[in-house]
Amino acid sequence: MKKILIISTSPRKNGNSEMLADAFARGAREAGHAVEKVCLYDKVIHFCKGCLACQKTQRCVIHDDADAIVQKMKDMHTLVFATPVYYYEMCGQMKTLLDRSNPLFPSEYSFRDIYLLAAAAEDAASAVDGALNGLNGWIACFGKSRLQGVVRGVGVTRPGDIRYKTAVLEEAYALGKNA
Repeated sequence: MKKILIISTSPRKNGNSEMLADAFARGAREAGHAVEKVCLYDKVIHFCKGCLACQKTQRCVIHDDADAIVQKMKDMHTLVFATPVYYYEMCGQMKTLLDRSNPLFPSEYSFRDIYLLAAAAEDAASAVDGALNGLNGWIACFGKSRLQGVVRGVGVTRPGDIRYKTAVLEEAYALGKNA
């Protein structure tokens, strides 16, 4: 049994990327994994100050919701990031959380498998490439981890459009089932 943390980074409750996260979670739970989902839409997360104090203490000097989320990340086997794509990139909430995860860098983190679930209005699969490149840059800093899968939920303009993309939801479910 793996411990899986799904981080839904959308500022919108029940948005398209969160629906992808829920499909992944359903598959992972059915496979017998322990799944926890954290949504950022109701969290307070400030920008990293770049002070690097966390490199010595492995805790952030900013005491907001990011500190608790980062501590959860440390002990998980699998991390799943669900994001809407804005201007061909991950949403700002996801980027800010990744920046705030700097205390993990010198730590004995447990995560190995990383997944990206992205929803974009643009129809081309390449619309997700910027978000994927950004996440790959973060993963490169954690040598024991690797990208295991990506779901590209493209062509979803309005909230809830992803429900009409059953193949994409099934792909997210299958990734969770096989995580």
